[in-house]
Amino acid sequence: MTDIPPAPAVPGAAVDDEGYLVDPDDWSETVAAALAEREGLRLTDLHWQVLRFMRAFLDEHQLIPDARFVIRFLADDAGLGGAARQRLFELFPYGYVRQACKIAGMRRPRAWSTG
Repeated sequence: MTDIPPAPAVPGAAVDDEGYLVDPDDWSETVAAALAEREGLRLTDLHWQVLRFMRAFLDEHQLIPDARFVIRFLADDAGLGGAARQRLFELFPYGYVRQACKIAGMRRPRAWSTG
């Protein structure tokens, strides 16, 4: 049997058994970078724009933003237009919930079945 190496630590934050932050208030850009590393992602400027938008949405509305709000942000504010949906899933290839929400420090949205 091959030993699976442990996932990189997330400095200053506790994660649940799926890798989501236990307390979303523990999120920082350092934490996000560590979570992205655990997912095998190298964060680009566009990743950071999405993550900051998601955090701002959470702060303002006290809700996890649905993917459609992020797609609208990418289409309008990031200037991607009709390519926004595809680009979101290129940025986070294992899905919005599994990667974007996790790296943005959200708790796993239990009611969503996709991503």
